[in-house]
Amino acid sequence: MKLKNKKVAIMATDGFEKSELFEPLKALKQEGATVHILSVKEGFIKSWHGDNWGESTQVDKLVADADSSEYHGLVLPGGVANPDLLRTHDDALNFIRAFFKSGKPVAAICHAPWLLISANVIENRKVTSYHSIKDDVMNAGAHWVDEEVVVDQGLVTSRNPKDLPAFINKVIEEILEGKHEDQVVDA
Repeated sequence: MKLKNKKVAIMATDGFEKSELFEPLKALKQEGATVHILSVKEGFIKSWHGDNWGESTQVDKLVADADSSEYHGLVLPGGVANPDLLRTHDDALNFIRAFFKSGKPVAAICHAPWLLISANVIENRKVTSYHSIKDDVMNAGAHWVDEEVVVDQGLVTSRNPKDLPAFINKVIEEILEGKHEDQVVDA
């Protein structure tokens, strides 16, 4: 119960990679965290699993109605459609920026660094991502590396579902550590 009294937001919409939402969700809850699924739409959001739609999950709150100051950390699952859809919503990008402005931990896996690019918070950061968006990450001014998990002052990134064990361990560790002064950006 390392994360008792901690509150974590997982932001996603339709097309999130199934394991990249459900596995961190399960691990965070097992450690005692209160976890809210935030989205840009109400009701249920559908995962993508393999080459088809997968399991759905209930949205707890619209990101437009969420207050970042209530949360100790933010997890951004990947999948191709999920971050691509979210990055078109100012509410989602503003929510991400708020975590960086306050120095709170943010974790992004797979294609989720697209959200960091659109939120203008990735420049001069050491990160990893799914290999197909490497050029996008580098063009946004980040230092891309091919490692299972990268931590840069409270920013946790991983490449794909195979990296989930290392990703989840670092997410928990960073939430326990709390705010990071060097995480703060003027986004």
